Amino acid sequence: MKIYEELKARGLIAQVTDEAHIADMINNGKATFYIGFDCTADSLTAGHFMALTLMKRLQMAGNKPIALIGGGTTMIGDPSGRTDMRKMLTKEDIDHNAECFKRQMERFIDFGEGKAMMVNNADWLLNLNYVDLLREVGACFSVNNMLRAECYKQRMEKGLSFLEFNYMIMQSYDFYYMFQKYGCNMEFGGDDQWSNMLGGTELIRRKLGKDAHAMTITLLTDSQGKKMGKTAGNAVWLDPNKTSPFDFYQYWRNVGDADVLKCIRMLTFLPLEQIDEMDKWEGAQLNTAKEILAYELTKMVHGEEEAEKAKTAAKALFAQGGVSEDMPTTELSADDAASGSVLVTDLLVKGKLAPSKGEAKRLIQQGGITVDDVKVEKFDAAVDAEKLAAGVIVRKGKKVFHKFIVK
Repeated sequence: MKIYEELKARGLIAQVTDEAHIADMINNGKATFYIGFDCTADSLTAGHFMALTLMKRLQMAGNKPIALIGGGTTMIGDPSGRTDMRKMLTKEDIDHNAECFKRQMERFIDFGEGKAMMVNNADWLLNLNYVDLLREVGACFSVNNMLRAECYKQRMEKGLSFLEFNYMIMQSYDFYYMFQKYGCNMEFGGDDQWSNMLGGTELIRRKLGKDAHAMTITLLTDSQGKKMGKTAGNAVWLDPNKTSPFDFYQYWRNVGDADVLKCIRMLTFLPLEQIDEMDKWEGAQLNTAKEILAYELTKMVHGEEEAEKAKTAAKALFAQGGVSEDMPTTELSADDAASGSVLVTDLLVKGKLAPSKGEAKRLIQQGGITVDDVKVEKFDAAVDAEKLAAGVIVRKGKKVFHKFIVK
């Protein structure tokens, strides 16, 4: 099976502009394609997996990836999939985040000489003269068409800033610029980016002529894809200092029965023949499928040794009712318990079981938190310092265990 047909068989393709031409280029290793990554945080998340594994698959088939770091577009903020405006970051924050992205991408993509490229759109976007940009590309965009774009329509009720309105033009200019400078002839992205991506294809055609073959192809982002990377309000990071290998493993181990085989098909490099056989699995076999998914993705991000440790620790937790020497542990200082106790809501935030006290209270209200097997029922519940000195085990839901101890 050729690579384009494999991408379709894995359920990765949503929309394309010229399927016959795209399939021919990809299958023959002629595509120089890019995927953009706006650096809004200092780590990639599990939600970036689909893009990263796609780049790896296409590179293995002889195509050339360009990883576009959005140092410039991040200063504007993509309104796609948002109900509110993104937080404005400083240039220093964006530059720091971009460096973090580079280090993580190098684990997936080969950026050796003559292979993949990594570029930052700050290098050209930040030097643009606004009037010159308007004269060069402004006439190529219809405001009526832009307002019909899904990424803008969903924001119109609550208000779309003029800053964000420019995002489509900036993203389109990226493709136009890289088409000319790097021979980039294809753009990949999530299907929520379709309008933005078409803008780049149309800009190239209008500025450089109908023979300028630039193509757009979007990845399928179904309900699982959109949920991917977040759980209980927390992001699932690729940085082990933000999400431990064990927690990363557990996230994938706990995906829903209806999603596990889709995730295996989309995200792992297991042969399709093997996955097709797994499609017949049901009942307890789905738990085995989840273990396979968790192991394969943890190995890809954190290495085989960490994947083995996470797998062993997860099995021990299950066998011993959540008690394991390898469970995630947060060590508190004596100052944390200086008052003689620590609020459970504070423990949840310190252990990254909840992103905020508000979310911690919601988990308690829903009955999802226990401390040493005792359900927490009050927002002001606390654990005394003596117990914390010996160590207490907090459980969130049925499967997330975390130990807290004062050192």
